[in-house]
Amino acid sequence: METTAASIQITARAADRLRTVAVSEGVNLDTDYLRVAVVEGGCSGLTYDLGWDSVMGEGDHLVEEQGLRVLMDRRSYLYLDGTTLDFTDGLEGKGFHFDNPQASRTCACGESFSL
Repeated sequence: METTAASIQITARAADRLRTVAVSEGVNLDTDYLRVAVVEGGCSGLTYDLGWDSVMGEGDHLVEEQGLRVLMDRRSYLYLDGTTLDFTDGLEGKGFHFDNPQASRTCACGESFSL
């Protein structure tokens, strides 16, 4: 485990929504982590994955953002460098959105990307 500078920024809106989801799912933010990952999939080749985790793996990067403890594996940490996670609930689509400056191409739905 490495505690490192944040490679991902979480907006206040996204942090508030994550806390709401944690409460509704019975997640204890004092003991559990938000895991952010980049995995293979989607029409552009890579997609984002958000979930809760209670175990910090070897090689995980731990960052604190907006009072949330965020885990990323080594590969995801590199892919997410400079990324902002936001939450919107407007007409353009409700949900979490990643703004990744490294993405050279994104799909129309905004759920997958390539480098």
